[in-house]
Amino acid sequence: MKGRLEVITGPMFAGKTEELLRRVERARIARKNVVLCKPELDTRYHPDRVVAHNGRSWPCYVLPTSVNPASFPAVLLSADVLAFDEANFFGPEFPELCEFLVRQGKRVIVAGLDLNFRGEPFGPMPFLLALADEVLKLTAVCTVCGNPATRSLRLCNGVPVTEGPEVLIGGLETYEPRCRDHFLAP
Repeated sequence: MKGRLEVITGPMFAGKTEELLRRVERARIARKNVVLCKPELDTRYHPDRVVAHNGRSWPCYVLPTSVNPASFPAVLLSADVLAFDEANFFGPEFPELCEFLVRQGKRVIVAGLDLNFRGEPFGPMPFLLALADEVLKLTAVCTVCGNPATRSLRLCNGVPVTEGPEVLIGGLETYEPRCRDHFLAP
């Protein structure tokens, strides 16, 4: 089997994790050895499961954000398919790991935000998008007009903000999907 890199991206609430889990399930149905991973920063729903906003979940390995070929757990290398959720939280070494896995003949599936709350490229995602064999860019629904949303707006006490740390873990209480016209950026 030839290796390949598949990237699923878009704003919050677009269904990235749902699509990742759908692909993981299909690979398991095809009797592939599948390993699902997430970064240690993703603490929203469950400590050792990837959980979609709709509640669907799968057990996973939790990895440090600075993971590279040398630090990747050898036990996981026996998998045919390696899937990573919240890839935007991994460090700059992550694309190197994905390329290493692809060269080993692995199918690598990555899901993550392409843009941060300021509308800027997020973490390693620009590199992964450039390296990908397949890119699926999903949209959410703009909470203002109902059009396709491609951005994630951060809220503080219900008010849009453009300042603060790049990483702030949250859900509907902290972020809203917005279209380009209703996204507030400096």
